[in-house]
Amino acid sequence: MSEISKSSTDRVLVRLPGRAEINSAGAIRRRRGIDAALAIGFPVLLLALWQLSSTMGLIDSRLYPAPTDIIRDAWGLIVDGTLWPDIQVTTMRVFYGFVIGAFAGIVVGLVMGSIRWIRKMLESTLDALYVVPKLALLPILLNIFGLGEGPKIALVATTVFFFVWISTMSAVISVPEGYREAAQCFGANRWDMFRHVLMPASLPQIFVAMRVGAGIAFLVIVAAEFIVGTDGLGYLIFNSRALFLNGHMFVGIVVVAIGGVIFTEIVRFIGRRLTKWAPHDGAATNA
Repeated sequence: MSEISKSSTDRVLVRLPGRAEINSAGAIRRRRGIDAALAIGFPVLLLALWQLSSTMGLIDSRLYPAPTDIIRDAWGLIVDGTLWPDIQVTTMRVFYGFVIGAFAGIVVGLVMGSIRWIRKMLESTLDALYVVPKLALLPILLNIFGLGEGPKIALVATTVFFFVWISTMSAVISVPEGYREAAQCFGANRWDMFRHVLMPASLPQIFVAMRVGAGIAFLVIVAAEFIVGTDGLGYLIFNSRALFLNGHMFVGIVVVAIGGVIFTEIVRFIGRRLTKWAPHDGAATNA
C-alpha cells in the first residue's frame, strides 16, 4: 500500500453530502413546491398588474376590462346559462376532431415509417398538403360536408393529423437499427417487431405530437367558429367583439385558454401512464 504524504502542502478534500442528498424526499418536495409557486405566482403577478393598471386608469377599462370585471361577466354568463352550451359545443368538436385526426395520424405514420415504398409514394403529397394553411381548406370541407358540424370537426381532424403523422413517421424511422437487429436475432416477425420494438420506441414522441395537436385543435376550432360558427366559444368571442361586449370577449378567450391547458394536460397524463419507461418532465432530480 502506498504511503500518503503528510507534508503541509498536501491537502485531502472531503466532500460532505448536501442536504438534498441526505434527505432526498424532502428535497423533491421542496423543488416541487418551488415549481408550483413559480407556475402559479407568475400569472397571479400578471393579473395583479393588470388589475392595478385598470384601477389606476393606465389602460382603458372599456377595451381591456379588469380581471375582476371579467370574473363578474363570466359569473353572469354562467348563471344565465349562456356560457355552458358554447363550452360544450366547442369541447365536443375538439374532442371528436382530435380523436379522428390523432388515430389517422398514428396509423399513417406507423405504416409510412415502417414500409419504405409507401413512404416514398405518399410523403411528397402529404408534405405539400402539410404546408397549406388549414383554414384555407375550410371552403373545400364546406363543399364536402355542407353546413353543420362536419366541416368544423374535419378541420380539427385534418390539422391534428398532420402534426401526429409527421412525428410518428419520424419516430419510427429514427428507431436505432440495433433494436431491429436484436429483435430479429430473437426470431421476431413483422408483428413482433411492430409490437415490441417500433411502437414502444415511438410512443413517447407520438404523445409529444398529440400534446401539441391538442393545443392547436383549440386554436383551429376557434378560428373556424369565427368564420362559419353560429355557436361555440369562437362565435362568442367574435360576436362579443362586434357588439362591443369586451368583457364577454375576454371571458371566451380565458375559457379557451383554460380548456386548451386542461386538454393538453389530460393528453400528457395519459402519455405518462402509457410510457412509464420514458423520461418525462421533472423526472430529473437536479434543479
